[in-house]
Amino acid sequence: MTRRWAYWGVFAAALGVYAVMIVWTLPAITQSAGGLPPFDLRPMGYSADDARAFLSALGPEGRAVYTGPQRILDIAYPALLGFVLIGALRHVYAKGWPLTLLVFVALVGMGFDYLENMRVALLLAGDVSDEIIAAASRATVMKSTLTSVAMLAVLAGLIRSGWRVWKNK
Repeated sequence: MTRRWAYWGVFAAALGVYAVMIVWTLPAITQSAGGLPPFDLRPMGYSADDARAFLSALGPEGRAVYTGPQRILDIAYPALLGFVLIGALRHVYAKGWPLTLLVFVALVGMGFDYLENMRVALLLAGDVSDEIIAAASRATVMKSTLTSVAMLAVLAGLIRSGWRVWKNK
């Protein structure tokens, strides 16, 4: 029973951190950049020109939010999301290679999220070389792809479980 409460506590924390980012930090960064979305909100990646345009448009207030509160939230969020996804995957998939593979996907996605954060920090600190921008963009794409795969796997598992319950009634 304690494990269940711990899981739902982490779920609530992840949801809370995500809500703060979606309601406050990411919109503030976007507004400060003249409507251009932050790197975190570009799941398909970005070109060197796109990254430089964003950084040029980003005002001091937005930069302060990105390097301050957003960075702090983004330290906690990948781990919280990874914990939630892995817990959900363990709930909807039996032990075996599919579960192991999906847990691996979630963990690697979390790792790419942290890698993205480190590379975005370099961009915000002024390193706007083509290599760093390309590396940051690749990390963003990998984070987005792997996290989406893990989320879709959870959704598919929940649908499958719901179908089995409905079919057996």
